[in-house]
Amino acid sequence: MTTRLADIAARAGVSKATVSRVLNGNRGVAADTRDSVLAALDALGYAHPMRQRRRGLVGLITPELENPVFPALAEVMGQALTRQGYTPVLATRPPGGSSEDELTEVLVSRGVSGIVFVSGPHTGTARYDRLRERHVPFVLVNGFSPRIKAHFVSPDDRAAMRLAVAHLAELGHERIGLALGPVRLVPVQRKIEGFRDGMHEQLGLTARESRELVQHSLFSLEGGQAAASALIDRGCTAVMCASDMMALGAVRAARQRGLTVPGEISVVGFDDSPLTAFTDPPLTTIRQPVKAMGQIAVDALLEEMAGRPTPRTEFVFMPELVVRGSTAAGPRRGRRPADVR
Repeated sequence: MTTRLADIAARAGVSKATVSRVLNGNRGVAADTRDSVLAALDALGYAHPMRQRRRGLVGLITPELENPVFPALAEVMGQALTRQGYTPVLATRPPGGSSEDELTEVLVSRGVSGIVFVSGPHTGTARYDRLRERHVPFVLVNGFSPRIKAHFVSPDDRAAMRLAVAHLAELGHERIGLALGPVRLVPVQRKIEGFRDGMHEQLGLTARESRELVQHSLFSLEGGQAAASALIDRGCTAVMCASDMMALGAVRAARQRGLTVPGEISVVGFDDSPLTAFTDPPLTTIRQPVKAMGQIAVDALLEEMAGRPTPRTEFVFMPELVVRGSTAAGPRRGRRPADVR
């Protein structure tokens, strides 16, 4: 190692101590000096899997940024990383864009120190196994899988749905629908479980009866509109949505039918995006603790990156029901909203 350090130091024009600091990822080394050492490593043909990783880049892979909760999470995590001297690199996977696999490869090729995956598809374990083999730490937010060895950060989706059902049942709604995304996603599956439990606890419905009130679509305004329209056709007087964007689509669906929100249709969102307090009407929603979730995701990743991995687990955060103006007392018994004009 002494000869190696001497060779690298001579090539880079720095001291052996400086080379050692760069290789060990210590702070206090100027960026230009660090680049010179890394360039010397390349020129001399030394293998250094931690190469650009020492520059402190951390990848954040999120879905599209149209849903306000994703940029909010990215902002929280980015600020937490910056405070620790790291540079966040945001990579998004909009529909029709680069896949999670492709984005992961790009980030790894840039030498990131670690990666946070937000609401990923998690359809397989191969990409995560490869990251482990390459010694690239990672954390997953909103997408638990028992097959992946990692830290997970999630809201309690089951509890969230029970909270929303209880709120609507207390208002007198007996026909409550649930609009959400594709069933293959773990948060969607958990929301269905919570919805089913809540409907049984509050209204005595069987699992089969609850299943008839679930409508899958896309996590978008248009998806919420389509799902809510189908649920209104089934006589629902209230619609719970798996995102605030879907909830805004549900409000549009009701109004297109000449129904008032919340007079004839109550709507509940999920996320508590920054603008939901200012929509028309202000949106009743389930608040994800974005700041706490983002901070714990970064903390867990930093521990892994520092070589101090803790027992891998899922950090589950209790959501909060935020009641605003999009929910109200249910219509009189016997009146179906689809029949109200």
